Amino acid sequence: MDIKITPLRLNGTVNAAASKSYAHRNLIAAFLSGGPVNVRINQLSEDIHSTISCLRAMGATVDVDGDTVTVGAGGLSKDPVLDCNESGTAARFLLGVGAYLFDNFKLTGKGSLLPRPFSPLCEELEKHGCRFDSYKLPMNVKGRLTPGDFYFSGDISSQFISGLMFVLPLLGADSRIVITSPLQSAAYVDMTADVLSYFYIKICKSEDGFFLRGNQKYKKVTKIETEGDWSNSAAFLCMNALGCEINISGLNENSVQGDRAIIDIVKKLKALDDIVIDASQIPDLVPVIASAASVGKRQTRIINAQRLRIKESDRLASTQAALSALGADIEITGDGLVINGKDRLTGGVCESHNDHRIVMAAAVMSCACEYPVIIRGAQAINKSYPSFFEDFKSIGGKADVVSDR
Repeated sequence: MDIKITPLRLNGTVNAAASKSYAHRNLIAAFLSGGPVNVRINQLSEDIHSTISCLRAMGATVDVDGDTVTVGAGGLSKDPVLDCNESGTAARFLLGVGAYLFDNFKLTGKGSLLPRPFSPLCEELEKHGCRFDSYKLPMNVKGRLTPGDFYFSGDISSQFISGLMFVLPLLGADSRIVITSPLQSAAYVDMTADVLSYFYIKICKSEDGFFLRGNQKYKKVTKIETEGDWSNSAAFLCMNALGCEINISGLNENSVQGDRAIIDIVKKLKALDDIVIDASQIPDLVPVIASAASVGKRQTRIINAQRLRIKESDRLASTQAALSALGADIEITGDGLVINGKDRLTGGVCESHNDHRIVMAAAVMSCACEYPVIIRGAQAINKSYPSFFEDFKSIGGKADVVSDR
């Protein structure tokens, strides 16, 4: 699907979509608690449907009624196949969960997920009772997870750590997760601990990582609310740096979501001074920040963003390609991007690279373009934010489908 956006200054209020990151965690914790738990999620994206599908494959009962997903334990399946579609979060979380629950299971997916690396987690799991026929998807996993010490470099995916946090406290002895260098995307681990605390699972921080006492049990709760998503809301907030006036309702200002940092970043972008942004804790914000930084007499350097090369796309390359196609002055550095702001951008045609973050970045840039913006492959937005263009239109945006290819 190709979408044509007519440049306009937008104003109004958008209700924040539910946090995809919290939704994954809430659903998995609800399953491990035995349920039934009513998980309220005001928007079900493709990634969340992937987690729901995998929970059902493991034996969970999952009923969807409007914005309420009711999760129960059901009975465990035998040798399940967990198809995560293109959700890296689902795959990395459920690798650990599956290793706890099953003697034998298959983890698979498609598209951009297939080449993404799993070896750091697989190597640690092999030291603790598991065996693999591959370190990439599809993989067959045998053997049950055993407790102990798990070592990870801090620059690997925080999702590996979160996946273990769900299940190590359930084992019959204590475990440690040792982080051997500064932890990037640390807020995502904090989000996992936050959800687990709601189910009375205690995670203790230590000087070098986390201590997880064994023999814990998930306490049953009847319902859990999924808070609004700062990551997806960041696109609309970045439009405010380009002259729009958009308010976002339904966000938790005290959230542990790291992408809440977008508030201060937008203030800096409005100030028009040269800035350096460290993306090590906020990788998902890089495309929309780069869009907002493309306008204004300043230079913006984004550093410590090298992990973006293994997202849904090589997100450094796809951000540079998409924004350059719309008139931005943006270059890739060794670990990030350099953006030299302009007075105004031209518009034009850009590719989504099958990446939802690139679709949002292009929509942000449209607010400062002279001519329309056409986004090819805009259906990629469904991965995390299916109602994005509906919300965009609700505040005065004009976005028309020009091709259903």
